[in-house]
Amino acid sequence: MTESRFWQPRFDITHRNDGSILMRQVDPLPAHLPTVADYLDHWAEKTPEAIWIARRQTDRAWREISYAEARETAQRLGSALLARGLGPNRPLLILSQNSLEHALLAMGCIYVGIPFAAVSPAYSLVSKDHGKLRDIAALLRPGAIFADDSESFAPALTAIAAPEQTVITLGDGANDFAALLKSDPQSAAPARAALSPDGVVKYLFTSGSTGSPKAVINTNRMMCAMSAMISDCYRFLRDEPPVVLDWAPWNHTAAGNKVFMLVLGHGGSYYIDDGRPVPGKFEETLRNLREISCTWYFNVPLGFDMLVEALEQDHALATTFFSRLGMLFYAGAGMAQHTWDRLSELGRNITGREVLLATGLGATETAPFALACTDIQKRAGNIGVPARGLTLKLVPTGDKMEARLRGPTIMPGYLGDTEKTAEVFDEEGFYCLGDALRPADPDDLTKGFFFDGRVAENFKLATGTWVAVGSVRAALVDAMGGLIRDAVIVGENQSELGAMLLLSERTKTLDPARRREMLEAALARAAAAATGSASRVKRALILDTAPSFDRGEVTEKGSLNQRALRANNAELISQLFSGAKPEQVLLAKLENEQII
Repeated sequence: MTESRFWQPRFDITHRNDGSILMRQVDPLPAHLPTVADYLDHWAEKTPEAIWIARRQTDRAWREISYAEARETAQRLGSALLARGLGPNRPLLILSQNSLEHALLAMGCIYVGIPFAAVSPAYSLVSKDHGKLRDIAALLRPGAIFADDSESFAPALTAIAAPEQTVITLGDGANDFAALLKSDPQSAAPARAALSPDGVVKYLFTSGSTGSPKAVINTNRMMCAMSAMISDCYRFLRDEPPVVLDWAPWNHTAAGNKVFMLVLGHGGSYYIDDGRPVPGKFEETLRNLREISCTWYFNVPLGFDMLVEALEQDHALATTFFSRLGMLFYAGAGMAQHTWDRLSELGRNITGREVLLATGLGATETAPFALACTDIQKRAGNIGVPARGLTLKLVPTGDKMEARLRGPTIMPGYLGDTEKTAEVFDEEGFYCLGDALRPADPDDLTKGFFFDGRVAENFKLATGTWVAVGSVRAALVDAMGGLIRDAVIVGENQSELGAMLLLSERTKTLDPARRREMLEAALARAAAAATGSASRVKRALILDTAPSFDRGEVTEKGSLNQRALRANNAELISQLFSGAKPEQVLLAKLENEQII
């Protein structure tokens, strides 16, 4: 009998007297290698010439690095960093964006047990005061800093680098990348032999939307256990080494951990995409997708919004895109149903079968792979069920069920912050995600769950009714049919809900009168479809000012911080409900105002 392309999990589910629920897979976590370096050694021996990572160069040709070359380079770089005094307590701080040099330096650290931290380039290139970057440097006390472009990163380096600090760039100095490559690869052997499952691989920083970013400790055990979970879940990856084209930043756990280990754990190939899902840069992604047929493809919902338009207009592109595709995965935000439907239809038309379009749930603190959906769905949003080796605990919190996790992929804590670490673990050692989950079928939890909002984001109306901000926001964005790209839900202590709308690029080009007409009509349709006051948005205004990174209103991943935006726009929200500037307020004009 042929093995399924995806897992077919069996569960043990316990309902406790206090209303909490425990859910875990019956089968244990599959056996796996103990350190990340073991995976590089494995593939360097088994498939030395296979491509590990590649990136386009200035001549537009792909520079490809094999597993054998990657291992030797990692040995040389690891030796060079050790010789410059780096080690378990003197990590490497990486400021740069995704690049071959970034990948090789990270692998060099991994190979000899030097922790590294890739931080968001936005902290260096977007932030005006470098406040969060200063906090990060003060916490890490790095032994060296890598900044590939010394000119662009000069202000950031001035802000954090001490006079004696080793700074690695792509220049020709004694400490630059080319110089490090001249080190003896054999010098890495003793440090390589000393690696352990509990050794720290990296520090990944949380978004810092509520203060200074926290450094999440990532160990070999976490990352290798996650690799085993991925391999168990997406079993088709075992049949053929995965091919991935990805733009997502490595300072974020989705690409830096999950996609990284998905490729390395299966001897696959990682093509760095220098495109982005923004106007003017997405063309580079499309160019790459015309050449690279992925077997597993990830993007954020906005990226899929843009991709589906291109696929519908270019049959040759669509044929190449779906030719080897095992599945599509989205994360970072909820996907609009109309995008889901169009992608699903395209997949069926091109392949003659259903192509899995799925999402999951995880966090920086969970490595991140935790819950995943592998069943074909008719609607977007099912985040699936817990992976092998994890126990999901659902705890009643108000009228919600808060999700908590325990298992080998959960972080040991935050670097240098025992107080914050203690706050996020409960008395049984479960990590508290802060997310509420709603079962797809209350009578059968094996059918998966839907995200039901961040517990900390929710608020009450004047009636005392709780508002699940996450689900209301997702429903509103979907119901607006592409007119908006996101929304901030407001109305705390008010009698009804409102929203601040961030318009899509297409909507911004409309005639103002026509735009208002279309927005109010869509708002009315959304309100009429809602089931009660805690889900019905009756009024809205357009948020003209872009969310601020430095004010914590938007994370470096591009997701909105609802609480910060509500706090920072208190005057606007007051006007929305007081009617002080009625010409700015959009109203849902319902035919039946008796709807409750």
